[in-house]
Amino acid sequence: MARPTPLSGFPEWLPDGRAVEQHVLDVLRRTFELHGFAGIETRAVEPLDQLLRKGETSKEVYVLRRLQEEADGEETPSDRSEKQLGLHFDLTVPFARYVLENAGRLAFPFKRYQIQKVWRGERPQDGRFREFVQADIDVVGAGELPYHFEVELPLVMAEALGALRDVGVPEVRILVNNRKVAEGFYRGLGLDDVEGVLRQVDKLDKIGPEAVADLLVAEQGATPEQAKACLELAAIAGQDVAVVERVRSLAASYDAVTELLETGLGELGALIEAAARRAPGVVVADLKIARGLDYYTGSVYETVLVGHEQLGSICSGGRYDTLASDGKNTYPGVGLSVGVSRLVSRLLAAGLVTATRGVPTAVLVAVADEESRPQSDAVAAALRGRGVPADVAPSAAKFGKQIKYADRRGIPFVWFPAAAGEDGEPVAGPLLGQVKDIRSGDQADADAASWEPPAQDLWPRVVPAGE
Repeated sequence: MARPTPLSGFPEWLPDGRAVEQHVLDVLRRTFELHGFAGIETRAVEPLDQLLRKGETSKEVYVLRRLQEEADGEETPSDRSEKQLGLHFDLTVPFARYVLENAGRLAFPFKRYQIQKVWRGERPQDGRFREFVQADIDVVGAGELPYHFEVELPLVMAEALGALRDVGVPEVRILVNNRKVAEGFYRGLGLDDVEGVLRQVDKLDKIGPEAVADLLVAEQGATPEQAKACLELAAIAGQDVAVVERVRSLAASYDAVTELLETGLGELGALIEAAARRAPGVVVADLKIARGLDYYTGSVYETVLVGHEQLGSICSGGRYDTLASDGKNTYPGVGLSVGVSRLVSRLLAAGLVTATRGVPTAVLVAVADEESRPQSDAVAAALRGRGVPADVAPSAAKFGKQIKYADRRGIPFVWFPAAAGEDGEPVAGPLLGQVKDIRSGDQADADAASWEPPAQDLWPRVVPAGE
C-alpha cells in the first residue's frame, strides 16, 4: 500500500497537540459554565437554503447529495429536500434554527455554549482549515435582548481566554465596533450599499487601505472623497469613550451625522465604558472591525493575541436581531466564536505551549514474564481504582527495554511488581513492588493500595514551552 498523502485543511494532531487542544476546550467549557451557559449540540447538516439565507457563503458550503436515487425513479418533495443538505459552516446559523424549533421549551434569555466541528470549502492556508473545531457562546432573547449582554459576552470570552494565560497563551485584546455606527455613517455619506461597503472595509488588514479605496470606488460606486471618509472612520481606535467624540467630529466634518449613527455611538460608548470598569485594557474600540456576514446588526467583535497580532483574529462575533425569526416571533441574540483549531495550530506552530506528555499514563507496570502478567494486571487495576492512570507493558522484554518504552511515550514512572524487585528478592504481597522515577533514577518500595505519583505527574499538563 502506498504511503497516504495528507489532505490539506483537515488538521490531525499528534497526541501532544491533542492534549493541548483538549486543555483549551476544557478551560473554555469550564468558564462558560461558570457564567451560566448551558451546553448543546446541533446536527452537522442543515437545509442548503437555510445555510445560504444570510451572507455570501455559497462558496464555503460543502453540499451533501444522496448517493443513490430511489429504485423506482420517483421522488417526493421530502426526497428533494434531503438532497439539498449542506454541512454547517458555523454554529450561529444552526443555533438560530435550533432556537426556532425549540422556542416553546426554552427559558429566555437563553444562554448556550456549543463546541463542535464545522466545515468550510475554502482554500486552506495558514490557520485556516476546511474542517475545524469552534467554541461558541450566545445569549438569545424572546422579542428583545437587553444591551448589557453585548457587554457581558466579550468579557466572558476574555475571561475564558485569559484563563489560558498560565499555560503560555498570550494576553488577548477584544476589538469592538458597532454596525449601527458604520451604517449610519455610510448612509450619511450617501452610500446605500452598506453590506457591500462593510465587506470591502473588512479586507483592510489583508489588502491595505489603498486597495480597499479602489474597491469602494470600482465596486460600490463611491466617490474618492466618500472612500477617503470610510477609511478615516476605519482608522479611529481607542480604549476610552473619547473615541465616540472623534467619530462624531468626523461625521460632522462630512455632514454625515444621522440618527442611526448617534444610536450606535451611544451603544459603543456604553460598551467601552462598562468594559473599562470591569476589565481595564481588554476591550478596545476599533472602527475598522466590520465582520463580513450580513446578519450582524449591533456590536461586532474580533479578538487578537497581544504581541502576535499578525496571526489574525482568533475569536469573533456580534449582535444579530433577525437571524432567528419565523415571521411572527423574533429572537435577537449576541454571540462570540473561538476558532479552537486555528488557535491551537498557531500556539503549536509558534512554540508557545506544550504538553508534559502525550499519553495519560502516569505509571507503566512492568512484566517480568508472561506467567506473572496477571500480577502486573492486578497492580495496574489497583492503581486505576484509586484514580492513577496506569498501563501494563506490552511484552515481557528485559526491564531496560520496558523502561525505554515508557520513556518514548513520556511515562514518568515504571512499577516493578514484587517478584521482580531490582535486587531479585521477592516482596510479600501481590500489590507490593518498587516504583522507579525514570527521569531521576530514584527507586523505592511501594504499595499499589496507597502509592500515588506527585500531583504534577498524575495527569498530563499543558505548560508554556520550555518550562
